[in-house]
Amino acid sequence: MSLLELARTVLPETVVDTSLLRLFGWIKVPLIGYVRPRVLEVNTQSMSMVIPLSRRSRNHLKSMYMGALMIGADVASGYYAAKLIYEKGYRIDFVFKTASARFLKRPEGDVVFTCTQGAEIEALVEKAELSGERVETLLTIVATVPSLSDEVVAEMEMVLSLKKRRAK
Repeated sequence: MSLLELARTVLPETVVDTSLLRLFGWIKVPLIGYVRPRVLEVNTQSMSMVIPLSRRSRNHLKSMYMGALMIGADVASGYYAAKLIYEKGYRIDFVFKTASARFLKRPEGDVVFTCTQGAEIEALVEKAELSGERVETLLTIVATVPSLSDEVVAEMEMVLSLKKRRAK
């Protein structure tokens, strides 16, 4: 039994996912690790994670910096794809092809990012594995600040692009 399997039997899934996300952040994409995201929920339908409003993520107006908001959108839409690829043992690379955002209100608290397209992401991963071709889908991520209200503070759209790695 691997250390990861042991951790999954002892710890809640969100703790394991948060630890893996932060490790990935510190090793591969330091900006992700820097803002200290925490996974709230991952299932076949949706992914939710939070970035705390702190000195690391705040701008000069004491609200979340737009760069931190885009990191949250990246993680909320990409983590589930990365998790599926890893769990299924596929050799698929993923990247975000385009990104757009609408910032509606100042996020003056911890921001929760939610992507409710888990089934679409799973289908995309399977399609990339079977076809070997580049496949893409448009994902929508919604940001809220539950400590203040249920109002949406930002909406982000990102195109997730997957392609099976070539055998070397």
